[in-house]
Amino acid sequence: MFSYYGALCTEVYDITKPEGYSIDGDIEYYLERLKGTRGKILEACVGSGRFLIPLLEKGLIVDGFDYSPEMLDSCRKRCREKGLNPKLYEGNLSSFSLESKYEAIVIPTGSFCLIENATDALKCFYDHLIPGGRVIVDLQIPNNWRTGEITTSTFPLSNEEGILLENKSIEINWVDQYTLSYLKYEKWRKGKLVDTELQKFAMRWYGIEEFKLILESIGFSDITCSADYTYKKQPSKECQLITFEAIRK
Repeated sequence: MFSYYGALCTEVYDITKPEGYSIDGDIEYYLERLKGTRGKILEACVGSGRFLIPLLEKGLIVDGFDYSPEMLDSCRKRCREKGLNPKLYEGNLSSFSLESKYEAIVIPTGSFCLIENATDALKCFYDHLIPGGRVIVDLQIPNNWRTGEITTSTFPLSNEEGILLENKSIEINWVDQYTLSYLKYEKWRKGKLVDTELQKFAMRWYGIEEFKLILESIGFSDITCSADYTYKKQPSKECQLITFEAIRK
């Protein structure tokens, strides 16, 4: 019934998140955190290359990983246009196995919250890091949620064609800690509906101490966290995004 980052979603993503587009300063922040990294980096949830391409252009060695073949196709196309040829892998982040080992694994801007099984994913990350390697992960906290709220956006593709996106807030589950939305994409051409996709969009959240305990249980050490792409040591109640960094022993 549901798609997952399919063709229409990818088209909207490409419009709203072009390569090099920095979300709240995430690209600049991660470039600073990755300064001095000489080995390979893996960007999980790479999407269509918004974040990957500027890292490659700065000379970092970065592979990409994503569940969506449509997103990866778009990423390859964008990279070719820039003369770049990174290794891109398709698979499930909770159960992947790659030949490479990495000095750092990164997931910016809250994409980690899309992963259903955080512990299994973090175990895979741990197994793919070299000793002393780092994982850097952003977590988002839900804000201003209103169950039943519907928003509509339009994205012109040409004078005759465009995509309409309807976002409906279905529920917030305080026990299992997730929000659920339905995203309906419709492509229209000359006033006629020509394609549609329905996406189930679940975002999970974690408490700061809870996530530290998950990292520690897997074997990570030297765990630090900062807020909203600054180096605040104690995130305030108003913070919407927390960045965790941890080291493989």
